[in-house]
Amino acid sequence: MPVSSSGTIDLGGKTVHRLGYGAMRITGPGVWGPPKDHDEAVRVLRRAVELGVTFIDTADSYGPFVSEDLIREALHDGSGYGDVVIATKGGLTRSGPDVWPPLGRPEYLRQCLLMSLRRLGVERIDLWQLHRIDAEVPREEQFGEMKAFVDEGLVHQVGLSEVGVEEVEAAQAAGLSVASVQNRYNLGDRRAEDLLEFCEQRGIAFIPWAPVDAGTLARPGGPLDAVAKQHEGTSTSQLALAWLLRRSPVIVPIPGTSTVAHLEENLAAADVELTDDEFATLSDAGR
Repeated sequence: MPVSSSGTIDLGGKTVHRLGYGAMRITGPGVWGPPKDHDEAVRVLRRAVELGVTFIDTADSYGPFVSEDLIREALHDGSGYGDVVIATKGGLTRSGPDVWPPLGRPEYLRQCLLMSLRRLGVERIDLWQLHRIDAEVPREEQFGEMKAFVDEGLVHQVGLSEVGVEEVEAAQAAGLSVASVQNRYNLGDRRAEDLLEFCEQRGIAFIPWAPVDAGTLARPGGPLDAVAKQHEGTSTSQLALAWLLRRSPVIVPIPGTSTVAHLEENLAAADVELTDDEFATLSDAGR
């Protein structure tokens, strides 16, 4: 189980390996409709768990619903998911490919949660995350409904996505215990650096989406390519993931893919060890 080398973190009431899997790419183009290859999507999910993945991130809007349905088909053992934490998200609506308007009315958030419970075949969601704070609805109402989910035993832990430090503090002030945040963050995009440091100080899991999107840093002759030449058989994507794992103990990368071959390549990043100089070189290049 190579993923075990990525270390562990507590999430959803369980100890999980820090290198997880993001289940957005097992849907159709534009994150809309079924995947082109249903059987390969099922194989990807099962192979991820075989390799030691114990944290899978999805959302009701992926498909919509397709990703959650596939996770249940591939991994549900009749009573649940064993040691695997399934995190899902709600709070967006879908009307077509690549269309994602937020809707944070409490009654809609509750509908999202209840339908995710049904689709995933569980009585309680390990980690439920608000996909976006809806600017048209008082955020305290959204936080209050999330707290109710926990109080009612429908959710074990809750998290927020695409937020800043002030919004996390506001959620905490409203009585919400924030277990995770999920923001875009990678070697080439450090805009959430202050949020990452905030999470590290408070023991909040930081789940970076687009974790391998290093942009120009991965170009031929660039810093990632230069370091890759020192690691025979290692890809720039694996190095980008290895950098994230070393960057902070609260980071939980969730690289996504729709093929088993690419999955295996991504997860092998857990065994990539950067030297101090290599880590410093990549860190400086990303700034």
